[in-house]
Amino acid sequence: MDDVEQYIKPDVPPSGPGCVECEATDSWWLHLRRCTFCGHIGCCDDSLNKHATKHATTTGHRVIRSYEPGEDWFYDYGTEESFVGPTLAPPLSHPRSQTVPGPHDRVPAQWERLLGS
Repeated sequence: MDDVEQYIKPDVPPSGPGCVECEATDSWWLHLRRCTFCGHIGCCDDSLNKHATKHATTTGHRVIRSYEPGEDWFYDYGTEESFVGPTLAPPLSHPRSQTVPGPHDRVPAQWERLLGS
């Protein structure tokens, strides 16, 4: 792993409880990922829009951490490797009351078919 620390700012809080772009467009997501550089919350690659990867690609912020309750893994898009990272500023996940997929009021009844599950 090449100097991954430069892509992690532990004191930067997350941007909010949901995917920034999905919230702006009234869309929905399956799982959430947190940019460890700027705190941007984006949806995972199993979601329709893949906003976390798009954020990493457009900004160069190549390290993410899961933003799911009970998960603490990091992933480096540059090396395509998972790793154990430092403790980040809270909150470390979306609220446990938030549905997966979410948010509940925007998830279509046929969501599994839409994701190819």
